[in-house]
Amino acid sequence: MSSEHGYIGIKLHEPPSRQWLSRLHIDLPLLAGLLMLAGAAAVILYSAGGQKLDVLVRQGTRLGLAMVVMFSFAQIHPRYFRMYSPVLYLVGVLLLTAVLLMGETSLGAKRWLNLGVVRFQPSEMCKLSMPMMIAWYLAAHPLPPKFRHIAAAGILILVPTAMIAKQPDLGTAFLVGVAGAAVLFLSGMNWRLILGLAVIGAALLPVGWHFMHDYQRDRVLMFLNPEADPLGRGYHIIQSKIAIGSGGIYGKGWLRGTQSHLEFLPERSTDFIFAVFAEEFGLLGCLGLLGIYLFILGRCFSIVVQAQDSYTRLLSGALTVTFFVYVFVNVGMVIGILPVVGVPLPLVSYGGTSMVTLLAGFGILMSIQTHRKPMPH
Repeated sequence: MSSEHGYIGIKLHEPPSRQWLSRLHIDLPLLAGLLMLAGAAAVILYSAGGQKLDVLVRQGTRLGLAMVVMFSFAQIHPRYFRMYSPVLYLVGVLLLTAVLLMGETSLGAKRWLNLGVVRFQPSEMCKLSMPMMIAWYLAAHPLPPKFRHIAAAGILILVPTAMIAKQPDLGTAFLVGVAGAAVLFLSGMNWRLILGLAVIGAALLPVGWHFMHDYQRDRVLMFLNPEADPLGRGYHIIQSKIAIGSGGIYGKGWLRGTQSHLEFLPERSTDFIFAVFAEEFGLLGCLGLLGIYLFILGRCFSIVVQAQDSYTRLLSGALTVTFFVYVFVNVGMVIGILPVVGVPLPLVSYGGTSMVTLLAGFGILMSIQTHRKPMPH
């Protein structure tokens, strides 16, 4: 308390817990949402994984590694992300080139690069390096961007996206393309230009169909009419719809899902884990799970709004939109309104590669939020 300059003022201090979180660059609301989602994931994964504790242990180990990555990224000041964005983009393109030339082939797709010490998918790296690069490029020019800058950004997006689609991996190619396109959209593109690009994209669909592999065409055809081959190519989506419908409003109860435990539902712990959740916890449970996702998205959008420069605003916005697309595409394909493209339910589906990438993105969001300069009063 002070009476200097003729007034009495009280200096307010942050609580010790908030100061500790601030020093560690942890955004508490975002972390709370992610932990709630991880808890829900553990509950349903135990059921979908055949009630095997080793499945939970492996997934928990991956989650722990991903959390370390997230906290590590949160410590890095956003200016370093901006500084090294072109380098990370170039490294990603070079690694994708290496995959096409000497990558390992698994199940008919060449997606993995084996460096002896580690085996990984370079396409996962592009989910982060792509929006970082486009945000770096556009932030260096006046916004909204001019046509030549949009065209240059489009080329930067097209190169890695096409290389990933060539592997082939349409699901990841779509997410990488969305990550880059989200930056363009958030940069303030003219709506007439957006509409024009949408019309051009629709006109090019027959060309894309020509370059699709047979199994990719089958997925689109089965999306349009899964009953045409109910015991073959349409089996996945039909069984998924049965599982979701049988859950009703309240669900059958934890560990009591018949479609999953009697093994009618394929890929129940990975791509179709949402169907398992819907069968056991019903509509109300699904609304609760989606509520957690909405809480996380709401916090992410709050970080976007508070970002203090064009680069961090564009990057945080793109990462948030990409996370939303993850959820929308997975839920959409499980309930039958989108084709099956192999996109996991974020932080719930079994697997570690996408989890590390997603939490690294959340680490960047925490860095953007916690490294903000205090606003003058």
